[in-house]
Amino acid sequence: MADFFQNGVVTTLHNLTDRPVEDLEQELLGFSRTRPLSLVLPSLYSELQGPALQHIVEELAQVPYLDRIIIGLDQADADQYREAHRFFSRLPQQVSLLWNDGPRMQAIDAELQTAGLAPNEPGKGRNVWFGFGYLLAAGKPGAVALHDCDILTYDRSLLARLIYPVAHPHFNYQFCKGYYARVDGDALRGRVCRLLLTPLVRTLMKICGPMDYLDYMDSFRYALAGEFSMRTDVINDLRIPSDWGLEIGVLSELYRNYSTNRICQVDIASVYDHKHQNLSADDPEAGLSKMSIDITKAFYRKLATQGVVFTSESFRSIKATYYRVALDFIETYASDAAINGLTLDVHKEELAVELFAQNIVRAGKTFLDNPMETPFIPSWNRVTSAIPDIFDKLRAAVAADHDEFAG
Repeated sequence: MADFFQNGVVTTLHNLTDRPVEDLEQELLGFSRTRPLSLVLPSLYSELQGPALQHIVEELAQVPYLDRIIIGLDQADADQYREAHRFFSRLPQQVSLLWNDGPRMQAIDAELQTAGLAPNEPGKGRNVWFGFGYLLAAGKPGAVALHDCDILTYDRSLLARLIYPVAHPHFNYQFCKGYYARVDGDALRGRVCRLLLTPLVRTLMKICGPMDYLDYMDSFRYALAGEFSMRTDVINDLRIPSDWGLEIGVLSELYRNYSTNRICQVDIASVYDHKHQNLSADDPEAGLSKMSIDITKAFYRKLATQGVVFTSESFRSIKATYYRVALDFIETYASDAAINGLTLDVHKEELAVELFAQNIVRAGKTFLDNPMETPFIPSWNRVTSAIPDIFDKLRAAVAADHDEFAG
C-alpha cells in the first residue's frame, strides 16, 4: 500500500485504495465525450513476436474510452507491415499504423532531411515524434498517453491511471509521468535510475549548488519511466531527443515550457517488468552503458543552458562525488531489499556504479568536444512553419500504405 507523502515540487498521485479499473474507465468514458483520448505505441516489428505485446493488445481491446491508437512500426518490411495490420486488427478503436520504414514515410523523412528538420538517428525518439506528428495531423485536440510495447506485466489499469490526470476536465495538469516500483520476482531492478540518475542529481546539487531545475528532477520517483501522458497542445512546442536521453529530455522540455504545478506523476502499477538491457561494460555504444552516457549528456546540456560552466576538472569532481554518493545508495538499497525479502547482488551493483562513474567523464568529454551537438528533434510548430502541408502528407502516406498493403 502506498503512502500519501508529497515530496519535491511535482504533485504525486498515489494508489491508496486499489480502485477498480472499471470505475476509472467509466469516468474516463465520460471525459472522452468532450476531450478525445488517444494512445501512441512505439513498436519494433520484433515485439509482435514476443509475449508482452500480445497481452497488451488483448488488454487494450477491452478499453472503452480511447478514440484512437497510433502505432509507430519500426524495422519492418512490406510483408511484416501486412502482418502488423492483421495483428492489430482485433483492436476495436480507430487504429493508425505508421510504417516508418516504408517508402512513403521515408520520402517524408527525406524531405525533412533536406530542410534540416528530420530526426538525426533511428530509435524510439524518432518513432514517438512521428506518432505525435500524426496525432496532430488527425486534428483532434484532447489528451494522449504513451507507453512501451514490452511490458510483461501489463494491465489496462496502467493506462487508465496514466491518462486520468490529463483527461479530467477539472484538473489543471498538462503532463503526467507514470511511476512504479521496479521489482521483478525476488530482485530489485531499475539500475540506471537507482544507481545513476538519483545519485547524479544529488551530486550535481552538491557541485552546482541549489538549482530549481535539479529540485524538479529530484521530485520524480521514476524519472526514466517510459510511460507518460499529456494534453495534445503540449506536443506542438515539444522537442523530443532522439537518443537514450528521451525521458530526461522530455521532462526538461516540460520544465522549460510549464510551471511545475501543471506537471504531476502517478502510481500506475504495483508490479512492472519489461525486457532488460545488458550493462555492456565493454561497449559504450550499446546497452545500459550508452544509456548512461546519453542521460548524463542530457543533464550537462540542460545545466549549460542554466549558466553552468563545465570543464574537464568539473567532470572529474562530479565523478568523484558521484562515486561516493552512489556507493551510499547501494547500502540503502541493500537494506530495502533485505527487509522485503528481495535479492540484491552488491558486487554487481558496485560494478555498475564503476561503469557509470567512467561514463560520467566520457559524457563530459563528448559534451566538450561537440558543443554544437543538438540531439533534439525540432518541434512540430517549427516543422509546420517550414513545410505547411506536412500534416497532409503524413495523413496521405499512412492512408496510402493501408490501402496498398492492408486494404
